[in-house]
Amino acid sequence: MSNTRLVVLISGSGSNLQAIINACQSNQIKGEVVAVISNKDNAYGLTRAANAGINTRVLSHKTFATREDYDVELASLIDSFNPDLVVLAGFMRILSPDLVQKFNGKMLNIHPSLLPKYQGLNTHQRAIDAKDDVHGVSVHFVTEELDGGPVVLQAKVPILADDTADTLAQRVHEQEHIIYPLVVQWFSEHRLTMEADYAIFDDQPLPAQGATYPK
Repeated sequence: MSNTRLVVLISGSGSNLQAIINACQSNQIKGEVVAVISNKDNAYGLTRAANAGINTRVLSHKTFATREDYDVELASLIDSFNPDLVVLAGFMRILSPDLVQKFNGKMLNIHPSLLPKYQGLNTHQRAIDAKDDVHGVSVHFVTEELDGGPVVLQAKVPILADDTADTLAQRVHEQEHIIYPLVVQWFSEHRLTMEADYAIFDDQPLPAQGATYPK
């Protein structure tokens, strides 16, 4: 069984990227990160990739007239590395439908909420403002609906009485760094696929909220 080729897209510090690199190096993930692509040239994740000997590319969106023009070039760049899986790890751009379709069933994202709650931004503050007692993070396949693709795995984090968005985010990050490599591992082991509107794990359809970590 050949190693799964991963291309990771980032915009920032790349802490989830680092977790995935570590999981590849420890053979938790049966694969390797063959390239890291950022839309920002100052993203610290590029340094993380370079330190691990991984190819890096910067494709700035600022030089393109439209989102679609950028995504055509981005799709071509991703394709040049012949990936089995595209991993969005803090890539702060909404993808055009054509790009999403091109990598249908081969693109994962992580979102800091218990989807379908709190799609979009500022999820931690929104959960606190809603007086929720639990928050968390979801790994999902990417579809044309923003943060709306089939959920694979969720981890829950209690919201404490004195939590701020920052303290809550820190605890959510800890869970992100566990469950994102785990889902990539499942994909690399050919245990995870996507059907039309749901994920399949070990030949069983997952519920709408995906599996829960820890089980």
